[in-house]
Amino acid sequence: MQLRFLKTVLQPAEGIQKCTSITWSPNSKRMAAVTTDRVVQLFDEHGEKKDKFSTKPADPAGPKNFVVRGMAFSPDSTKLAIGQSDNIVFVYKLGLEWGEKKSICNKFLQHSAITALVWPSNRHNELVFSLSEGKVKVGALKTNKASTLYAHPDGAYCVSLAASPDGGSVCSGHMDGSIWVFSFDDGAGARLCTHSCVPYALSWGAAVVAAGSDRKVAFYNAHSRAGNGAAAPPQVFDYGSDETVREFASAAFNPAGETVAVGSFDQFRVFTYHESRSAWEEAGVKEVQNMYTVTALGWKPDGSSLAVGALCGNVDLYDACIRRHRYKGAFEFTYVSTSNVIVKRLSTQSRIVLKSHFGYQVSGINIYRDRFLVAHTADTLLLGDLETCRLSEVPWNGSGQERYDFDTERVCVVHSAERGELSVVEYGRNEVLGTCRTSHTNPNLLSVRVSESRADVNGRGESKKIAYLVDLQTVRITDLNGGAGDG
Repeated sequence: MQLRFLKTVLQPAEGIQKCTSITWSPNSKRMAAVTTDRVVQLFDEHGEKKDKFSTKPADPAGPKNFVVRGMAFSPDSTKLAIGQSDNIVFVYKLGLEWGEKKSICNKFLQHSAITALVWPSNRHNELVFSLSEGKVKVGALKTNKASTLYAHPDGAYCVSLAASPDGGSVCSGHMDGSIWVFSFDDGAGARLCTHSCVPYALSWGAAVVAAGSDRKVAFYNAHSRAGNGAAAPPQVFDYGSDETVREFASAAFNPAGETVAVGSFDQFRVFTYHESRSAWEEAGVKEVQNMYTVTALGWKPDGSSLAVGALCGNVDLYDACIRRHRYKGAFEFTYVSTSNVIVKRLSTQSRIVLKSHFGYQVSGINIYRDRFLVAHTADTLLLGDLETCRLSEVPWNGSGQERYDFDTERVCVVHSAERGELSVVEYGRNEVLGTCRTSHTNPNLLSVRVSESRADVNGRGESKKIAYLVDLQTVRITDLNGGAGDG
């Protein structure tokens, strides 16, 4: 992973003014950062400051002596949740466009201080926050009420919180070193492990990473168990004998979950997972003199940037990629992970994120007619329309010698001479719409129709049909919605 400094988006203060939280909106259009001055700074996708607002105390008549402990955008990018040390979580409605009126749409008042906050990616109306009394709660936006997901049996202070990449689970780190995991599917909380120190730095990607004052970085498998039911032994990087390394204070995985940045004093380290070796490796160290402790980290959801916040309130932006190259002088491919590639049209600077939803390594990217994108992984085929920004990933086991027909809007017809088969893939759907066998694959002897998605007068859905030659005298029309074919 290559990290290149881009710019400082928030200048440091004269003294200590800790950056307490950084978060990006899921659509990558906004970044929010806050320091101990309690003012939320809003930036656009390029790191340009666009807006700001002051947070409010739980008691409107009370003093502003609280600290923002955590922030998170909603999955639809329209709301921003802010957890505060004065026992409250506010949810601000920001909208999708700059300049829209900001308003508080939800608030969750508690009996103890909020210590951390996350918004799981698949819980559109539920956010999760932790308390100083060791409880982890879920706040329901529809009812404006909070309920306990689980509580530490001894009430140990919760210092950190992280959500799983799929949004189906959360994990919490506590003052006694324990890390607990809660799954929304089974509704139960369980102890994952006991870390070697208080896990102030906690994040969840391909593994759960934990680090703290003992200068050890440990990777735990959240799903693997030893014979006695305990968590399998972690992979540990021990920097205890390195005098240049101090305690770790923050951690954040990239969106693919295969690279993590862990912050300490005047530096942050990057670790990458190598699937072929089934092991984590240190991929580099970024040292910045006089940056002081890295207190907050946030990856842009497309994986292209890392925001780094520090003790004096500065926030720096770094360009992140594995590699990048130009395609025919018209496009630029930026590999932000093995499974995520940003495709940018150089003439307009418009971008689209090509991502394998299965986490497979993307290879062999081609662009046809300056519009249609084709890429492969070991087990899937990725197709996309750069104008509509619709992408598909379908299971595929081809020879690599397939031909592609882009003449029909909304679909691509894939010709496999090896199998004597035509496959129809609709952009934006991750399954093959339909297949047929014919030796007559000339585009002039084939017709595909996919209508707009609206019901007809009889209540039937959209029309999706293919007409092709079975032999020189027979035309077959097949309903791709699952109906019978007409000969």
